[in-house]
Amino acid sequence: METPRSVGEASTTNFVAERPSETTTDDAVKMRGCGGLGNISWVGVDREELRKRLAMPEYLRLAMRDCIKRRDSTAIPDHLLLPGDVAPDAPMVVFINPKSGGRHGPVLKERLQQLMTQEQVFDLTEVNPHEFVRYGLACLETAAARGDECARECRERIRIMVAGGDGTVGWVLGCLGELHKDGKTYIPPVGVIPLGTGNDLSRSFSWGGSFPFAWRSAMKRTLHRATMGSVARLDSWKIVVSMPSGEVVDPPYSLKPTEETALDQTLDAEGDVPLKAKSYEGVFYNYFSIGMDAQVAYGFHHLRNEKPYLARGPVSNKIIYSSYSCTQGWFCTPCVSNPGLRGLRNIMKIHIKKVNCSEWEEIPIPKSVRSIVALNLDNYGSGRHPWGNLKPNYLEKRGFVEAHCDDGLIELFGLKQGWHASFVMAEIISAKHIAQAAAVRFELRGGDWKDAFLQMDGEPWKQPMKTHFSTFVEIKKVPFQSLMINGE
Repeated sequence: METPRSVGEASTTNFVAERPSETTTDDAVKMRGCGGLGNISWVGVDREELRKRLAMPEYLRLAMRDCIKRRDSTAIPDHLLLPGDVAPDAPMVVFINPKSGGRHGPVLKERLQQLMTQEQVFDLTEVNPHEFVRYGLACLETAAARGDECARECRERIRIMVAGGDGTVGWVLGCLGELHKDGKTYIPPVGVIPLGTGNDLSRSFSWGGSFPFAWRSAMKRTLHRATMGSVARLDSWKIVVSMPSGEVVDPPYSLKPTEETALDQTLDAEGDVPLKAKSYEGVFYNYFSIGMDAQVAYGFHHLRNEKPYLARGPVSNKIIYSSYSCTQGWFCTPCVSNPGLRGLRNIMKIHIKKVNCSEWEEIPIPKSVRSIVALNLDNYGSGRHPWGNLKPNYLEKRGFVEAHCDDGLIELFGLKQGWHASFVMAEIISAKHIAQAAAVRFELRGGDWKDAFLQMDGEPWKQPMKTHFSTFVEIKKVPFQSLMINGE
């Protein structure tokens, strides 16, 4: 996979997946560029000049604050409407997850408030991104509708930085997705200050893989880069999990219950179908996986919740995660007879839709594969590249195209036992390539297996399975794309 392409950049592949029309036009995206791109030097960024570029007029900041607090986008006091101020070149807000970054959250928040303004830095434990979108951005739209030109320009130019891990970034992107559904023209692009463990979204858009050691000076350069960076597009994928009614499952935060079963009805389920089904749906941006890697993540997740003192930062998290994987049988599968440690093809079938094709096609699952990953980005597992940089001859032979995070396709690959996964993660070999698809359906059925382990964007859960009824996981592309700021 290659670096994400800027909006408007031509694809270098011979084939580009058909995309639906976007709500945000390329011209509207380009208008938000706040300076030249190219090789920019970040040394010597003047603090006062940076503040002028970022800080919105005080009356708008206070109006947004009041609207969010009152949960009313029209609750703008008359004395705060003072048209005539000049909009900054690059108005910006920052969302910060104080629980990320090895306890750096509070001091980082203070530093960002010094560089910007207090009202433009949002603590996610106090103001969530949904409230900001619904009341904060809508406040600017209300003021603009009343004739405030400064508010209109701020709304059109605003950019967002997220200080947190991939899950936090996905949360913000998901809330901004509501603007697409509402038919809004200007969707704020998002940049990342990496505070998580893997930070694969951050890596994919050149924001780095870890919180900088000299973070006080780095924050000034980071905000400057965020005003100058080009805008790229990112696919997102809707996932629907449908299971027999009565099953007890503890889904992650990103999966929400839904009343209707939104599975594609053009593919008939094999065997008996339950009279009632229970469904959940959500969106992921990086990956979805089934199997041993999700089981390891599930165990680590619960260990961290039970003993939070063991996980105080990215380094300690990775050490614990690696140690935990050695206790789950991934490295000694050939020596045991437990059916739960055998290949996924014992419990699973996979159907895919290829691009511009309406028919589902069943594909074989390679023998001994114990983990299957559906990958959207070029980074996985803290910056690894398991799909690899495939040669043109191999792509042609397999019917693949060069992978990008905005091509409307998702890559499916498999990992075998722990040694195979270790070599893949060390980038000595590539993963087991399975397919490229525009839509995927997994059908899971128990037997010797009582539970399967699944995860999406680092959030794992245990999925119970029935012997006589199937559980379905269906993945389809969301019909709009998110906008990301390139950190280069």
